[in-house]
Amino acid sequence: MAAPQPEEGFDQAEFEDDDLGEVQIETSSGRKRLFSKELRCMMYGFGDDQNPYTESVDLLEDLVVEFITEMTHRAMEIGRTGRVQVEDIVFLVRKNSRKYARVKDLLTMNEELKRARKAFDEIKYVGAEAKIK
Repeated sequence: MAAPQPEEGFDQAEFEDDDLGEVQIETSSGRKRLFSKELRCMMYGFGDDQNPYTESVDLLEDLVVEFITEMTHRAMEIGRTGRVQVEDIVFLVRKNSRKYARVKDLLTMNEELKRARKAFDEIKYVGAEAKIK
């Protein structure tokens, strides 16, 4: 859905909000917009205007929330009923090679971050213990 074009002589820069701070806007259904800031940044990163139309962001957020909701419901039906586990999500995306590769990359990165935090905490703990002695 395209927003109306500005009239001639209209300076859009005067009305653009440089601060992309999170503003929770309630929709007509009463649901709060949770991903607006992130989606605006992603849209800009993929070539949209720095301040995309609110309608575009809202539409994209509706799609994202619908996808997450559907995937969560499907994941709750397989495996242990009523619970979502990582393996359930991997199972659901296994036939989509791009999603599967992305999930695997994110899981690998998560494990690497856990190991790095653990190593950092151990070094910090050993350093603090040495100061005590």
